[in-house]
Amino acid sequence: MSATDNNTDVQSDNLQALRAELFATLRAVRAGTLQIDQARAVNELAKTLVDTAKVEVSYIETTGSNGSQFIEHKPEPQNGITGVVRHRLAG
Repeated sequence: MSATDNNTDVQSDNLQALRAELFATLRAVRAGTLQIDQARAVNELAKTLVDTAKVEVSYIETTGSNGSQFIEHKPEPQNGITGVVRHRLAG
């Protein structure tokens, strides 16, 4: 059981969402609304996600790519450009 709303939106499945979930879990444990064993399960899942992120970082460094879906890369605009919109084709 999650400490926060069950959000299945893939757009929010990133490092920031993981941090938010972990802090929500911590608050729920402190408030007594989440059992310690449930918090431990969330912690183990978070460790697994962090381990996969480490693999992604290694892949990014090895291949020179610009990021992944879990670790967002937002390049700094240059030459007076104030923002960038990137469109991706599915498939």
